[in-house]
Amino acid sequence: MEDEVRDSPTAWVSAHIRRYLESDGRDGHDYNGFPTLLLTTRGRKSGTPRRTALIYGRVDDDRYVVVASNGAAVNNPQWYLNLTADPEVRVQVRADRFTARARLADPDERPRLWELMAGIFPTYQTYAAKAPRQIPVVVLERS
Repeated sequence: MEDEVRDSPTAWVSAHIRRYLESDGRDGHDYNGFPTLLLTTRGRKSGTPRRTALIYGRVDDDRYVVVASNGAAVNNPQWYLNLTADPEVRVQVRADRFTARARLADPDERPRLWELMAGIFPTYQTYAAKAPRQIPVVVLERS
């Protein structure tokens, strides 16, 4: 993913990403009290690298967890669709930048990881009650 990265088209997310990048996460890692990382996926149609900011949980030194809630929308978010097509992603947590492999949490680990994430961001429970789909829980494993 060496091409020029396109940030989220959502203005407040794009501004958040800029602050995060410019400060190596000193300004932006904690967003409204929630830990955030930057995730870059490759566009499944365009091939263009695309970056967004997401709330995350940490399982251990090499695994991070994110939730594809899309605010309880009918469809999964674009970043999730992209990583299902190409699971090799780039991640930035504070100043730490690394490649990772993304995968859907398996059925045995999903309940525990969902509880972890709902503990960090309780609004995920509200989203789950409203969404007409099971909200994906994604594990990012450092390569």
